[in-house]
Amino acid sequence: MESTLGLEIIEVVEQAAIASARWMGKGEKDTADQVAVEAMRERMNKIHMRGRIVIGEGERDDAPMLYIGEEVGICTQPNAKDVCNPEELLEIDIAVDPCEGTNLVAYGQNGSMAVLAIAEKGGLFNAPDFYMKKLAAPPAAKGKVDIDKSATENLKILAECLNRSIEELVVVVMDRSRHKELIQEIRDAGARVRLISDGDVSAAISCAFSGTSIHALMGIGAAPEGVISAAAMRCLGGHFQGQLIYDPEIVKTGLIGESKEGNLARLKEMGITDPDRAYGAEELASGETVLFAACGITPGTLMEGVRYFHGGARTQSLVISSQSQTARFVDTIHIWDKVNSLQLN
Repeated sequence: MESTLGLEIIEVVEQAAIASARWMGKGEKDTADQVAVEAMRERMNKIHMRGRIVIGEGERDDAPMLYIGEEVGICTQPNAKDVCNPEELLEIDIAVDPCEGTNLVAYGQNGSMAVLAIAEKGGLFNAPDFYMKKLAAPPAAKGKVDIDKSATENLKILAECLNRSIEELVVVVMDRSRHKELIQEIRDAGARVRLISDGDVSAAISCAFSGTSIHALMGIGAAPEGVISAAAMRCLGGHFQGQLIYDPEIVKTGLIGESKEGNLARLKEMGITDPDRAYGAEELASGETVLFAACGITPGTLMEGVRYFHGGARTQSLVISSQSQTARFVDTIHIWDKVNSLQLN
């Protein structure tokens, strides 16, 4: 899978990022999202595969979609029988967020990126558009911290695993009213809190890399993005757990259904019989081969954003593979017209 799709999925996220970045700072988050979706779909439809979107875009935000169940790739086109050999057909499941952090793009803030995760058919958890309680931590703490423990307990464990004091730890939390008590507990324990307005996929992945000054992600965010984060963290050997949140009173947004009972019924219809189960990265991204790709739209902790120059653009991407056990940072110069010079820094 990696040898077949590795370069192409980088180009998928690059094209989405380039399209979205043109709307950076213009205050139009839906447009930034829409152009990213269109660019991502167009590039995926040029790949020799039969892909199925299992985590898509738009249900929660009422934005344009790469909808759940949509088929993408050359081998889904009407003339597929003429160009695709059924015996060599690559069937994959795809989780996408063409513009993770639409508000970040709209208001010119750091941390937005185009992301996707892929695995063979059936290899990604089909998360509903609910919320998810998340815990991400570095590889040294894998299997030692636990989402069922308190933030205080996990910070003590994390400090021991990293040979640091709690005061030296930084925890990323989404800046939401539902996290008021969590934030206070983290501070009372002695750790520092970095609040973010959007974009917790980048924060989760950053936990796996030393030098990012991010040691944990805690709190509640979107469930689909949780699966994408889990895919990356599984490949990197980091700790990730997610637990679905189906009670609207907990998230206080009104965006996940009208009632707890209705949401439980929906989960049951999806075959989720234990709604309170905490899933590990290996369960959320269970495929034999898992690939993750991201491209910075605006500058972030892991990647630069899209930088335009006359006649082209420069992007920085990250592709992570469970197959080759690699994390590759890819710096690309895109040349569209005649240019006088290519600047390297």
